[in-house]
Amino acid sequence: MGINWNGSFIPVALLVLGVVSLIALILSLVGIHNVTPSPQNKYGLVFDAGSSHTALFVYQWPADKENNTGMVSQTFSCHVNASGISSFAKDPPQAGDSLRECLDEAMKVIPEERKREAPTYLGATAGMRLLRRENESAAEKILAEVSKTIKEYPINFQGAKILTGKEEGAYGWITINYLLDSFTKYSIEHRDWIHPASAHPCGALDLGGASTQISFVPADPITERDEEAQFRLYGFDYSIYTHSYLCYGQHQALLHALRVIVNSTSVQFEHPCYPEGYSENITRASFYSSPCAEGQEPVASGNVILSGIGDAGRCRETFKDIFNFSCDHNTSCGFNGVYQPKVHGKFLAFSAYYYTFNFLNLTEGQPLDVVEAAIREFCARSWTELKSNYPEERESRLKSYCANANYILTLLVDGYGFKSDIWRSITFQMKAANSDIGWTLGYMLNLTNMIPTESPQSLRGHEEGVWIASIFFIVLMLALCLVFLLIYFLK
Repeated sequence: MGINWNGSFIPVALLVLGVVSLIALILSLVGIHNVTPSPQNKYGLVFDAGSSHTALFVYQWPADKENNTGMVSQTFSCHVNASGISSFAKDPPQAGDSLRECLDEAMKVIPEERKREAPTYLGATAGMRLLRRENESAAEKILAEVSKTIKEYPINFQGAKILTGKEEGAYGWITINYLLDSFTKYSIEHRDWIHPASAHPCGALDLGGASTQISFVPADPITERDEEAQFRLYGFDYSIYTHSYLCYGQHQALLHALRVIVNSTSVQFEHPCYPEGYSENITRASFYSSPCAEGQEPVASGNVILSGIGDAGRCRETFKDIFNFSCDHNTSCGFNGVYQPKVHGKFLAFSAYYYTFNFLNLTEGQPLDVVEAAIREFCARSWTELKSNYPEERESRLKSYCANANYILTLLVDGYGFKSDIWRSITFQMKAANSDIGWTLGYMLNLTNMIPTESPQSLRGHEEGVWIASIFFIVLMLALCLVFLLIYFLK
């Protein structure tokens, strides 16, 4: 008995289509799971406006944060092709213009949809602290000009400020310990970020051009709260000692040493830190013009001739004269009467510490007596020999390595108290985990506590087998519709 296509076609077709549609509907409703896609990265920019140069760093971190603190990594860095912004006191607009090249490059790195929300900061350090002391109006104009330039870009500019020395030191400490996994590390066993039970935070030693900072967790409680900084990172609280010495950065220390050496009305002076055979003619005003020379008057005017003698012993004694090692505190001091607990634990020395000791091949953890002997040997080399052995090194730097090395020894050994028994607790390093060591990463890490967590978008999805079956029956239903329509119109 055949099918009566005239009377039963439509009911049969509807029945078949209904069954197929029901199967497709059921499949579309079963095996569904909530799916959280990988979170997009957030971005942040920080300018490090130092005394001698400016650098821009771009950081990124997942939108979902660990214990309210972003897992921040450096994704881009750019060094501004100009001197520090404080050098533009007489032409503030140039300070802003100097940033454009690095900003243009950073815009190529950050995804378009993330630019306008990317928090952007400029932090100026000791060079601007000195300029503000000397000419507050000029410092404010420079900050206004750099802000004006940054605001021209499609980013979330949060402001330009002059960091305190305490902030600079503390953020450097955060950077180091973040990069060394002292705060948190990924556990393959737990498949999660954990707080290392045996983590011992590392101290930070920073040496810039105008200031130097020391930050660490002391063995005993900090007795002077003005020298303490507190943070909460990755769900844990930290309290550290930190102090910044303005005018004791490497460049300012060399100027101070010149003021000690040129101590009479004579015209010619021996410079124990310059190599034998080196000579230069400079004005007395050039090393008295710094705000760090405030209250000191040159004994005469005009020029002086400095002749190098390459005497490391006298060089170091000269630097000792720029310090005051007396201490009125009941506990202990760094120098100039500043309270400092005794240094404790491991330390990482970066910035000018690293650049000088790296040049002298002294970053391999050598004992103090080996370091001192190597510096004495280097200082004894003549200017002719140095130029021959280091033809690609700029002469302005080459002449000062002996001075820089002896200043570092004086600062670390006599100033901070790293005697021979604990000297090897210092590691000289400039990079870790593919990131530059400095205060900017620590600054961004601390700021991520104030950046709201972005809730990951939740999606709903099928298991692969159910999804394939659903697609099959949907396609089958469409094919049957087409077949039934053809039969109906062609019968």
